[in-house]
Amino acid sequence: MEKVFQFLKDAEIYYLATVEGDQPRVRPFGTVHIFEGKLYIQTGKVKDVSKQIMANGKVEICAMKEGDWIRVAGTLVEDDRTEARQSMLDAYPSLQNMYAADDGNTQVFYLENATATISSFTHEPEVIKF
Repeated sequence: MEKVFQFLKDAEIYYLATVEGDQPRVRPFGTVHIFEGKLYIQTGKVKDVSKQIMANGKVEICAMKEGDWIRVAGTLVEDDRTEARQSMLDAYPSLQNMYAADDGNTQVFYLENATATISSFTHEPEVIKF
């Protein structure tokens, strides 16, 4: 999982795919954090992506860096604890201009039953399950 975290952190931007009914939805994200041994992302409850994840937590993440790309498939699970939200905000101080751990909007999710595949045109894929 650490390797997946570092890849996404180094890439800076990753793309999160959700579904809305039968329509895929993809958007850029930048938050990735490890808290209590789990890989977390953050969003706001008022956003469509939050509603999509709550309706169907199965997601896929994709990012690219230095000619390698990663795809992470798994299920996002909401962690509604204040300490989980605060840990994310502490890791991303710039978010504190828009979010607060107890604002009723900040939302964090961790990945469960995830499989990451790191691929390249120059080496065999590496599969990481967490």
